[in-house]
Amino acid sequence: MLTSQRKALIAERLNREGEIVAKTLAGELALSEDTIRRDLREMAAEGLLKRVHGGALPLVPPLPDFAARQAVASDEKAALGARAADMVKPGHVIFLDGGTTTAALARALPRSFAFTVVTHSPTIACELERHPTAEVVLIGGRLYKHSMVTAGAAALEMIRSLKADLYFMGVTAAHPTHGLTTGDMEEAATKRIIAENAAATFVLLTQEKLGRASPWRIMPLPAITGLIVPAGLMPEVLAPYRDLDVEIVEA
Repeated sequence: MLTSQRKALIAERLNREGEIVAKTLAGELALSEDTIRRDLREMAAEGLLKRVHGGALPLVPPLPDFAARQAVASDEKAALGARAADMVKPGHVIFLDGGTTTAALARALPRSFAFTVVTHSPTIACELERHPTAEVVLIGGRLYKHSMVTAGAAALEMIRSLKADLYFMGVTAAHPTHGLTTGDMEEAATKRIIAENAAATFVLLTQEKLGRASPWRIMPLPAITGLIVPAGLMPEVLAPYRDLDVEIVEA
């Protein structure tokens, strides 16, 4: 099999199955594992996939800036936000991550009882400016403009001092094997510490984030409480996540 044929096969299988395991593919094609790994390295250098230990995953494209992301999958994000808002109870302390999906959640929060929202996103805080019953606590620190969240030592010190009932986390990708990931090292560490200080953590996921991976790992999937995903996804898409005993909430 020519190199170009192998790469075309790899690209097609990656698109269909969402993962390449080098050892398995080498066995199927009766080739050496080194040959497949070389193909994967070359395709990664060409920007066609993401190399991971033992194989490859689909490449998560660079995220547009915050303003541009607000118009992406807006109906889907509204449904996820509304479903997450139903989990909030009177007196709860909830932590809202930055991002356009959690902004949709902020807009859907109940208005008939009191609760506290803690966030390190000034954008989320502004969404709650006119909310009649939510007390808002804004975490300070250095502003990471791409995601519109604060980061750094000052932010982490405040985060470690709180105990939230619910943390609604935003990520750029979720994969059964490679866990929850994001594009920035410091942001990944911040999310991890927030989760450590919350009684329950739910991740809001639009469909395009499933089965993919970004450069920086936040935590494995079994470390969280559950995923909030769009309703109507094919059972085979969610099966690997259910196998990890992660609660799946459909919106």
